Amino acid sequence: MIIETLEIFRKVAEEKSFSKAAEDLFLSQPAVSSHIRNLENEFGTKLIYRSSKHVDLTPAGEILYEQACRIINQYQEAKEKINQIQSIVSGNLRIGASFTIGEYILPELVSQTARRYPNLNINVTIGNTEEIAQGLRQNRLDVALVEGKITGKEFILEPFMVDEMVLIALPSHPLAKIKGVTAQDLEDQVWILRETGSGTREFSDRFIETLKIPVKHSYGFSSNTGVKAAVLSGLGIALVSKLIIQKEIKAGEIAIIPLEENLPRLSREFLIARGQQTYFTKASEAFLMELSHYSQDTHENGL
Repeated sequence: MIIETLEIFRKVAEEKSFSKAAEDLFLSQPAVSSHIRNLENEFGTKLIYRSSKHVDLTPAGEILYEQACRIINQYQEAKEKINQIQSIVSGNLRIGASFTIGEYILPELVSQTARRYPNLNINVTIGNTEEIAQGLRQNRLDVALVEGKITGKEFILEPFMVDEMVLIALPSHPLAKIKGVTAQDLEDQVWILRETGSGTREFSDRFIETLKIPVKHSYGFSSNTGVKAAVLSGLGIALVSKLIIQKEIKAGEIAIIPLEENLPRLSREFLIARGQQTYFTKASEAFLMELSHYSQDTHENGL
């Protein structure tokens, strides 16, 4: 079917690699190359510049990529509407999530959704908040769960959960031994931060700026795992979601630094984000229903 060929072309264009596209689509590289050649023969022109390192679209390829995305989306929309008539939740669901949600909440949600709707194909993309927002803008995602603020009239945003943030350090760190840490106590500390574009980094920057805390030095890491490893090595302190340190707290490897009561509340909202122009499928509706159940259960259990 021509849709399959267009989907392969779109994947090659986005990954800029035949091998990566083949891996993502569970196809052989020769099969992917064959589909691209057939398209080029169909249109009588080169669509892709090939090199040993990566591939780029030709001007004709750029035109086809834009139209292919539109055709694929229209095909999925038609398929979804037909399925709605038949009351079947099926098709593809493209979920995006920022790191904390993607690593500590989404796996359980996807598992629940997959068990309830076995005909649904779920694809997950995890990145920082800005990367996920870009995926929505480019219509590469149907729905996203983010921990940072995203702005723009092109988004529909809805809170779904409150996330508790905590300041952490090694149990032997001087701050961990103070009963109520003040803003002054936090001056001239070494901070472990997430990368720019991360919701956690945005929260940390706002906390430091609000309290006007002088920072002695800071180190940036592009993952929660990196931040935790840096804290465990004694490099400094970090402001993180309580979700990511449950095991380390139970093992006594990391301590939560108790803050003075008059300091700003350490919590933030997790958000559901959708594109204004993205068709709201039955699959998206089913996933958000599972998310609603998860949020309610979490609230009732006091997690």
